[in-house]
Amino acid sequence: MGIPARIFATLLRIVPGRTRNWMWKWWYQRLARAHKRADFRFMNYGYIDDKKLELLKEDEPNRLFIQLYNMNIRDIDLKGKEIAEIGCGRGGGASWIAKTYNPKKLVAFDFSKDAVELASNWYSSQNNLFFKFGNAEDLPLEDDSKDVIYNVESSHCYGNVEAFVKEVYRSLRSGGNFCWTDFRDKETMEKLHDIFLDTGFEIVSKRNITKEVLDALDDINDSKVKGISENVPVGMKKSFETFAGVQGTPVYEAFKSGNLHYHRYLMVKL
Repeated sequence: MGIPARIFATLLRIVPGRTRNWMWKWWYQRLARAHKRADFRFMNYGYIDDKKLELLKEDEPNRLFIQLYNMNIRDIDLKGKEIAEIGCGRGGGASWIAKTYNPKKLVAFDFSKDAVELASNWYSSQNNLFFKFGNAEDLPLEDDSKDVIYNVESSHCYGNVEAFVKEVYRSLRSGGNFCWTDFRDKETMEKLHDIFLDTGFEIVSKRNITKEVLDALDDINDSKVKGISENVPVGMKKSFETFAGVQGTPVYEAFKSGNLHYHRYLMVKL
């Protein structure tokens, strides 16, 4: 059955950065191998949006997850741009952005080779979308090569977040945007805010979106529990529930208590 989810989560808080990065890689490889259902294409917590987002019928079942992606990038123009997603998971968000906002080219990176293979197969018909294996802390991108880089609910997995932020800055063209959204506790977020500034980014806007994310977790909780119960191997059900943030799990309760907050930052490289 492997490492129980609660023990895994505890280890992630105490192990050094490089080891933590390896553990997350191991976990996401395990997810990709254990659950290859084509309808499981998003891994984020979702977002309840007060702005009505028009979706195609085929995308409606994933509305809450898509709304988190849209909230993160909606303030900038992506049409005709060279963009990259860091930490693309199973590729659902990258696919939706590529077909909806018509970037010239979207390269989506993930450090799970199995997830990259799944996404590459699922979305092979989209000619402006490419999935590649890549480490967020050592991006396989040329200097000053992208107009926009975005990152959704992924950076909490990284062993060296400062290295990641510096890699994003290096890879962006002058005037390029970095769109970031993820969760942190208060102290860690304060340190990350300083890393953004010290690296050279100007913060255009920032928001605490914990309420909207928590509302999404509540809205979809029953269907998540049902889906996990019906489709996930018995030995991984508790792990899936923990990392899906279902009610009663440590992350969910941390959001409820105010010990953990979800943030969105829009930045520009001057």
